[in-house]
Amino acid sequence: MGESSTSRIGIDLGGTKIAAVALDAAGRVIFERRVPTPADYRGCLEAIGSLVAAADEATGVAGTVGIGIPGAISPASGRVKNANSTWLTGHPMDRDLAEVLGRPVRVMNDANCFALSEATDGAGAGASVVFGVILGTGVGGGIVVNGTLLAGAQRIAGEWGHNPLPWARDDERPGPACYCGQSGCIETFLSGPGLAADYLGATGQARSSEEIAEAALAGDAGAADALARYVDRLGRALAVVVNVLDPDVIVLGGGVSGLPDLAARAEAALAGRVFSDEIVTEIRLNRHGPASGVRGAAWLWPRVGNGFDRSQ
Repeated sequence: MGESSTSRIGIDLGGTKIAAVALDAAGRVIFERRVPTPADYRGCLEAIGSLVAAADEATGVAGTVGIGIPGAISPASGRVKNANSTWLTGHPMDRDLAEVLGRPVRVMNDANCFALSEATDGAGAGASVVFGVILGTGVGGGIVVNGTLLAGAQRIAGEWGHNPLPWARDDERPGPACYCGQSGCIETFLSGPGLAADYLGATGQARSSEEIAEAALAGDAGAADALARYVDRLGRALAVVVNVLDPDVIVLGGGVSGLPDLAARAEAALAGRVFSDEIVTEIRLNRHGPASGVRGAAWLWPRVGNGFDRSQ
């Protein structure tokens, strides 16, 4: 599709909903719709087909299609791997969708789509190297360099959540068990459920991450302590990202990113851990909120590297 086209369609396939948008060449939304996510593979294909057909009808053009999924297409098998929506795992989703839609599609991890969105016209726009962070039910990330998404040889670039929490203290070892088979993964500490579990272990009270934040603002010492531990761990984890990737900007997304002043507190927590005489990396809250993932899926055309066809 050339630059004269007026529609890039993005689909965000979530566990409970499928969101769709169509963007024009300037990134303006010209179509949007949401439907519940079917809990079966064929149902997901059909729902996406209906959304794309509706977008085509609304815009008057057959748009390019990018899909963000909670997993990735394995370069080895050509099938979905690492999907927490387990009914997607093992299927050649890009090929099946291309057959359903009658056009090529690009399927990418939803955290990568978030990073691409924020690097294209969000909080990281104009930066050379952007690391996009998802802090939600899980912890993920994506890397964009000079406007190009880096997917990686295994399509796992940016998966910082399944590395061990760095500089772990005695009371943090061996860490909670992770569904990936390891213990003490960053995700087990920095996800929303990880924060809730830490608070429960320290206080004996069950609260969600949002409730913990509200309690801290109301003066609850246990909640404030839990948030302080969270920020310290986030700073440690992101310091390793800075040491390895040295990004210009880190953009925070996901439900937990809405904790009060989290970006500023995390940036301050980098001090003393980054291997540099000064730290110029900025940590920012996302610009597009819950819409960032679906916008990034639309921007998969033409902004994907690592062997993908980059024609427009």
